[in-house]
Amino acid sequence: MELRDFAQTVLLGSDLQAKLAAPAEPLTDEHPGPPLRPLAPGRPADLQIVPAPKAPVPSLQGMADPNQRRRILHALANHELQAAELYAWALLAFPDAGAEFRRDLLAVLLDEQRHTRMYAARLEANGARLGDFPVSGYFWHKAPYLSTPLRFVCAMALTFENANLDHTVDYAEAARRAGDTKTAAVIDRVHQDEVEHVRLGWKWLQAWKGGASAWEVFNAQLTWPLHPSRARGRRFHPHGREAAGLDPEFIRLLEESGP
Repeated sequence: MELRDFAQTVLLGSDLQAKLAAPAEPLTDEHPGPPLRPLAPGRPADLQIVPAPKAPVPSLQGMADPNQRRRILHALANHELQAAELYAWALLAFPDAGAEFRRDLLAVLLDEQRHTRMYAARLEANGARLGDFPVSGYFWHKAPYLSTPLRFVCAMALTFENANLDHTVDYAEAARRAGDTKTAAVIDRVHQDEVEHVRLGWKWLQAWKGGASAWEVFNAQLTWPLHPSRARGRRFHPHGREAAGLDPEFIRLLEESGP
């Protein structure tokens, strides 16, 4: 199976099970094809993206309430689904970006599919299913600005997934306080994978930044409303960035950027 065909299934398919299925056979990348950059994913009818005010998500404290926990888990699953779709989008958008970069995109895509399946399973264990609640498209709204591979990694890996190094710590703690240790374990696993995704983003930032500092290039590649402050949570946990290999100065500036 060609990598392009797999990416198209994940990005444009309307069957959720097919979108989240890992490839059943080894993938080849002999025919990446021309750039393809759709501005919205294919989705089943019950997962169509709606404006954010129509898809409210409870605060972190809602994890203690089973009804609110379902809404939180649903939102977390949708975040991971968006990430899977956008990594598939990048494979289609940047066919000439180089074999190593495309292998890295695929590795993250497979993780994002698995994260979505894991959250969907916890959602079902808590009495709901993916598609029961409205979903927003915060990640997708940034797609028109991800015009180069460097802009993509700065937004996805070094902003959205970087922030998740904080969010996953806080959500796992909240799940444990609520007595849902299985959900906490899933969030812990997502956190571990996010460390590696941020590491890959950092790797490509270093490869492409030229003679400028990593912080300068990172800032220059973000398009408003993306800003370094979006790459962290309200509580800042430096250990995830340290584990991902970010340099101390970048971590310090990120912490000082404010929530």
